[in-house]
Amino acid sequence: MRAVVLLLACLLAFVAPARADDVATAQGVIRAQEQAFANDDAAAAYSHAAPEIKQLFPQADIFMQMVRQGYAPVYRHKSFEFGEARSSGGRIAQRVHIVDDNGEAWEAMYTLEQQSDGSLKITGCSLLKAGQAV
Repeated sequence: MRAVVLLLACLLAFVAPARADDVATAQGVIRAQEQAFANDDAAAAYSHAAPEIKQLFPQADIFMQMVRQGYAPVYRHKSFEFGEARSSGGRIAQRVHIVDDNGEAWEAMYTLEQQSDGSLKITGCSLLKAGQAV
């Protein structure tokens, strides 16, 4: 239920379509983390997480274990395709269409936020089976 409320809040907060360069940067960050998961590179995957996420998961191996257990379709999948993106005030919401290793379709909503150093970091990922009511 918490994930559903978070997803709705994210969708409402990002009412403007994202600029192409913002989208490309956000997708690059998400893709880099996806590749780090594929290579079981906890340090690289963790490097794309925002400070708030790092406070919850203070070590790369703890973060990686959480992803393996709670986000299996993100961790391992057959396909990972970007969908619509929205942005507002240094924040970006990026939808990702995922097909997991069992052939089931999922929708992920990544949120990213620009950091004080100008980089984009992933602040969250909500995951729902495709077609599931929000």
